[in-house]
Amino acid sequence: MPIALYRIDDRLIHGQVVVGWGQPLGLRFIMLVDDEVATSDWEQELYRMGVPPEMSVKFYTVEDAAAHLAELQKRPEPGIVLVGDIGTMGRLVSKADGRIRAVNVGGVHHSPGRVQRLRFVFLTPAEEQGLRDIAALGVDVSAQDVPSARPVPLGELLASTTGA
Repeated sequence: MPIALYRIDDRLIHGQVVVGWGQPLGLRFIMLVDDEVATSDWEQELYRMGVPPEMSVKFYTVEDAAAHLAELQKRPEPGIVLVGDIGTMGRLVSKADGRIRAVNVGGVHHSPGRVQRLRFVFLTPAEEQGLRDIAALGVDVSAQDVPSARPVPLGELLASTTGA
């Protein structure tokens, strides 16, 4: 399983991704998918600084990521596909021709208009629909901030109002 995780995390590359997921899964590469970051040298350099030397990071637009996904899935070492928002993941899944089977909602933090669903997931109605749309394409969607936590299935995530 060369791509061990497809993750939505609005902080993109940070300690929880690199250490929390990277070490237990033995990740060797990060495929960061963001149309703006893919065209910004200075943002790419900032994200590279958060990655240890044994892990590579490549930056892709959604279009380029979809075009390279099959070859990355064939790599012998495990990696992660990382996006910053639900809309980007939805676009990637829709262009991936069924190659993405599971999506991890790892961190969608508070901002105006979002309702807390879990301690680490706040969603607008449009984002909730975006997750439903991803699931409708045959993708298993669950929320999980760290590998040791229990994955929260999409139905349970959207029904949650406790912020637990």
